[in-house]
Amino acid sequence: MRDKKEQANSRKASQVSGHFSQMDVDDSEFNDPFQTLMEKAGNHGRYQTLYNFVFVGGLAFCGAMIYMNIILALNIPDHWCTVPGRENTNFTIEEWRDITLPKQTDNRDRETFSNCLMFQQNFSEITDWSTWSTSNRTNKTETCQNGWSYDKTWYESTIPTDHNWVCAKDLFVTNVFVVGRVTEVAGSFILGQMGDSYGRRLVYYISVVFCSLGRIGSVMCTSSYTWFLIMSGIVGLTVNSLFQSPQIIGMEISREEDRSRIAFFQSCGWSIGTTLMPLLYWWLRHWDSFMWLTSVPTAMVLLFSKYVIESPRWLISKQRFREAIVQLQKIAKINGHRFDMTEKELAEIYSRDKQEVTYGIASLFAGWRLARNTIIMGSSWCVVAVSYFTLVLFSSRMAGNPFLNFLYQSIVEIPAYIVGRYMGDTYGRRLTNSISFLVCFVSCLPIIVYAKDERYENLMIYVATFIKFLNALTFFTVNLQCLEIYPTCMRQTGVALGTILANAIGVLAPYLVYLGTNVDIRAPYYILGVLFLLGGIGALFLPETLHKKLPDTMEEAEHFGRHDKFFSLPKPPPAAEKDDSLASHPELARLRRSETTP
Repeated sequence: MRDKKEQANSRKASQVSGHFSQMDVDDSEFNDPFQTLMEKAGNHGRYQTLYNFVFVGGLAFCGAMIYMNIILALNIPDHWCTVPGRENTNFTIEEWRDITLPKQTDNRDRETFSNCLMFQQNFSEITDWSTWSTSNRTNKTETCQNGWSYDKTWYESTIPTDHNWVCAKDLFVTNVFVVGRVTEVAGSFILGQMGDSYGRRLVYYISVVFCSLGRIGSVMCTSSYTWFLIMSGIVGLTVNSLFQSPQIIGMEISREEDRSRIAFFQSCGWSIGTTLMPLLYWWLRHWDSFMWLTSVPTAMVLLFSKYVIESPRWLISKQRFREAIVQLQKIAKINGHRFDMTEKELAEIYSRDKQEVTYGIASLFAGWRLARNTIIMGSSWCVVAVSYFTLVLFSSRMAGNPFLNFLYQSIVEIPAYIVGRYMGDTYGRRLTNSISFLVCFVSCLPIIVYAKDERYENLMIYVATFIKFLNALTFFTVNLQCLEIYPTCMRQTGVALGTILANAIGVLAPYLVYLGTNVDIRAPYYILGVLFLLGGIGALFLPETLHKKLPDTMEEAEHFGRHDKFFSLPKPPPAAEKDDSLASHPELARLRRSETTP
């Protein structure tokens, strides 16, 4: 009799809860029945720790190297025309270049030796150098006739030095990066929607296999530029989902307060990988051994395949309840918990949720609020991506040690993620994102003013490194916001759309670097400064995601942040409000009670 009364009260509470959930959309931003399921299986246990270390942080470490190693391997050191005849003289390299090479103006308006021209004269025929002077030299020039000599101060070999991708072929390297950006757009479009349609796990396996094969294939195909582009394109097709799928699964099986921690894990894995990478090349000095060493570890992650799961949250959104229970039981077993809910009970919890029909990326523009959030998130991704790749590519072209320049750009990311996590969890994602963009804008101004003055060379390196610090902080926040704004049924598609837009605009990054290295060193910072300013303003109009549950349906995503105040800091919801979901789901209340039953 008492049980029937309890059930009647539960049904009444369910009706009341359903009534108020329709009136007050904000409740859906805090009440999350899935978290009660995860508490039973363990949402902060051994499995989450294992998953975060291996598949979120570990794969990010390996993926960062396989993604970025091509930047160092394609570096073009200082080079000049090889002119025969020096072997018959006592001239030093500098003296011989002064005799045989014309001068040119570099990107800082300095006069240097030409990289691609030589004087049209046979210097090997000169037998008496004691009577020869530059007045006897012709002023006519020609392109390099005997190949090129390369400065080997830092590299014994790179791909361009082995295959002479310089001068008439100087766009070969730029085009490799452009192809990478273009294929990343295509891959993000295809695999992002596959992740929401066919599951995160399938996309994870596709990404690991094809990314590994593509990079290893590119190492073996450098003698054919066409095949090298094809293999580099295969890497681009799958590399973004290599990071996205594990991170999305990790967030969907963890506590709300652990979401920034998971993003921090992945970001640190990335930074450790990009920090170690230049040190390896500095030690090895040859591009082929360096590429092998930094490409193979990604494939080795497949050794841990038995711990790979499909997201139970995604399975529930597709009403595949039996498979969701299998995954929850797998998590519970490793966490030392017992998960004994039946398929029927799980179906009853989500009986009011209908499986939504989505139309890929078009669904992200289904309503005004969701469309606005999508456009602003896409714009933020564009600014972050263009600035990131421009700064990284530019760092390897700066004066001084290219490995240390790359190292400085990478090592500042880890403290940036620490600061970003603290600010994001304290003041909210929205304010952190905007402030970082605006400070980047201000930091571009001294570079624009002083970049051409060699006296400020070190200052420019420090300011550029500081901008990279802020860029990493912004990347951390934008990535976290993107994962938290979109609903479960469209989460990977939403993240993929950001990546598509970022890489579509990111195609400009190699050309910005080309402008900076061949035309005017200030050119990239003029453009980046404007982008930072626009990004900072736009970020203020995104909804705050701190202390909010991950939206599961398109309706929840459409109303997400509807009642947020513009001038306010996020506050955690009252503890009682978090438990309201139990009133509307007696099955969850029974599941919770079973945890405390001796």
